[in-house]
Amino acid sequence: MIRVPGLPGEERCLVMGVVNVTPDSFSDGGRWFDEGTAIRHGLELVEQGADIVDVGGESTRPGAARVSLDEELARVVPVIRGLAREGVAVSVDTMRAEVANAAVAAGARLVNDVSGGLADPDMPQVVAATGVPYVVMHWRGHSHDMDNRAVYADVVTEVREELAKRVDSVLAEGVSPEQIVLDPGLGFAKNAVHNWAVLAGIGQLSELGYPLLVGASRKRFLGRLLAGPDGSPRPFSRSDDATLAVTALAAHAGAWCVRVHEVGPNADAVRVAAAWKRAES
Repeated sequence: MIRVPGLPGEERCLVMGVVNVTPDSFSDGGRWFDEGTAIRHGLELVEQGADIVDVGGESTRPGAARVSLDEELARVVPVIRGLAREGVAVSVDTMRAEVANAAVAAGARLVNDVSGGLADPDMPQVVAATGVPYVVMHWRGHSHDMDNRAVYADVVTEVREELAKRVDSVLAEGVSPEQIVLDPGLGFAKNAVHNWAVLAGIGQLSELGYPLLVGASRKRFLGRLLAGPDGSPRPFSRSDDATLAVTALAAHAGAWCVRVHEVGPNADAVRVAAAWKRAES
């Protein structure tokens, strides 16, 4: 099982809080764009119960354009360094090997790569050299066209097979099996029906033998589920209660970690799930 130095054991699902150092992320773009504000927010998330703070400098919302390497580095490295100095377990949300390397040098303890090594072929070797845990997400392409790739005959089977191929690839590049965490990539090249099927298939994905990270927080499929009488999706910021339900269910189903925007209530939810599981045993 994955062990991140300074984190609790796996008696419960871990909580990863999100700090988007971007002006255009789908749910909170611009709120934490300033370095000092981002650091303060990360510390607040830890106070609320976050085990890991995930710092990202590039939006991956559908349709988002990529930022330059220099801009991404300028956004995330100072925030990671500031949080690490405060003893926070930080992960970096990046698809670029150079950003991952700089982030680990600044104190990041985990690399969260939404492309699973596909966007930058140097990523697996960099991760292997650092030795930090590596989140390999299911991914079929960049934000500008990922919705066009949401075509499956059997989404759970295909996600599982494609993740297995990515694992084989990063292992061949020197990444240790003990470093790998898998993320099924909710909302990435998946529509609402696909997302629900993937969540229901967590047990099958767990059979790959690696810890699972689940990131459902404030995603479009929740807003659409909760649409008003006129069919208008619920705003992202009002999907947090639905996120709590997914967190509790995912934690009970065996997720290693959940990635969320509102940490406090989700930290409560994973503790409820842990108590429920203990009562079943």
